[in-house]
Amino acid sequence: MSGISKTFRVVQRGQGLRGAAGALFHREYREIRALRNVSFDVPDGALVGMIGPNGAGKSTCVKVMAGILVPSSGTCEIMGYVPWRDRARYVGHLGVVFGQRTQLWWDVPVRDSFELLRDIYRVPEDRHRRKRERYTDLLDLGDLLDRPLRQLSLGQRMRCELAASLLHEPKILFLDEPTIGLDAVSKQAVRTFIREINRDDGVTVILTTHDTADLEALADRILLLGHGQLLYDGTLEGLRARYDTDRTLTVRFTGNAGDVTPPGCTLISSGEGMLVYRIASDTVPLAIAQLAGALSLTDVRVEEKPVDEVIATLYRDLRIQ
Repeated sequence: MSGISKTFRVVQRGQGLRGAAGALFHREYREIRALRNVSFDVPDGALVGMIGPNGAGKSTCVKVMAGILVPSSGTCEIMGYVPWRDRARYVGHLGVVFGQRTQLWWDVPVRDSFELLRDIYRVPEDRHRRKRERYTDLLDLGDLLDRPLRQLSLGQRMRCELAASLLHEPKILFLDEPTIGLDAVSKQAVRTFIREINRDDGVTVILTTHDTADLEALADRILLLGHGQLLYDGTLEGLRARYDTDRTLTVRFTGNAGDVTPPGCTLISSGEGMLVYRIASDTVPLAIAQLAGALSLTDVRVEEKPVDEVIATLYRDLRIQ
């Protein structure tokens, strides 16, 4: 993807009945720039997490790569195809799962939906059967296949959606908020499955999410979008190194502490047999050594900020809230 921009024109109308009537005869438009000169490359077999606040352009970017939207400018080539131009040939090589939409039929058993998708993608019967049996086992679909989609819970539907998106053996999988609204057990099952098909089958996965646990469990690389622009491209560790340079150091000890504050530490709380400091990450080993020499330590714990706090700090610093 190189220099991709996408601008939407929306009708701007006044309030109330007068505004609606005026828009019938004289329309005014305003432009919304959803993507602004976005460029990045994704190698085969990668697992990339795309993050950003609501309205940052994540879903628009995925829809451009899936061939659903035509960009206003820029170029994109995936597996030798231009997604929006070669859509008829391209769609057989990708799977798409949107957390709020379904590709399965609401009132028929899931198995019948799978069979219909087999016919749409012209997958040979034996190959389809092998894939269906494998995904049934990995995702614990079991008796879900013989129940109508409307009778399934959200987590059960999402597991079926994942299987459906991969039955035709796509080389790339786009996931837009796949764990939204799921309980902890369903989220874990979905994450385990995504990691397995990426690792074992070499499926390239591009994932958009607001759930930082998804990033920690899955993403080898993070793309941060804000106001339609690509603001960060790197690893989660690189993100921490840039925006989380402090640690919380908690020590427990026996006896009296006195006034013990190693250089570079800020004492933020204390209690009986416990001291808690805020400290720069690169001075942690020296501080622990000094505390061990001054106190009779029984326990030492060093904690990072939760990932969601790091990302929230990044949003504030880049002013993309």
